[in-house]
Amino acid sequence: MKILFICTHNRCRSVLSEAIVNKIADGEIVAKSAGSEPAGEVHPLTLKFLDEAGYPTKGLKSQSWDDFEQFQPRVVITVCDAAAGETCPMYFSRALKVHWGLPDPSKVTGSDEQKKRAFEDVISEIETRARDLIAIARADLEGDALRVALNKLGAQ
Repeated sequence: MKILFICTHNRCRSVLSEAIVNKIADGEIVAKSAGSEPAGEVHPLTLKFLDEAGYPTKGLKSQSWDDFEQFQPRVVITVCDAAAGETCPMYFSRALKVHWGLPDPSKVTGSDEQKKRAFEDVISEIETRARDLIAIARADLEGDALRVALNKLGAQ
């Protein structure tokens, strides 16, 4: 199953999702991430905390959803509320679209420990969803059954 994670600026939550799902799914799912208005760089704390959690960061970058016209994902998952309200490009019209709102740990202010905790919490949530995604991919669900299963994960 091919999944494209979308967040407006593609610098934190969507990149976290891409890296985590790819490692946990180990080839059963191919995850990519993009944004409608990419920042051009991944947030430094995203890379730092992914690395600390044992996830590969090589090759992660902030990129436009226009770069994925040929990717043809089966599922497009928005992970920020702003992206959920955007109209996806026509070349994603065949993909199932769902929203999994995640808090933005890169917006947390305060101590280094508070920032670290915010990233750890979001990483943990994505890890849980990634493990459940594998079961969904293996079940080879279609149509409404796939939508219901994916929406259920996003509501956790």
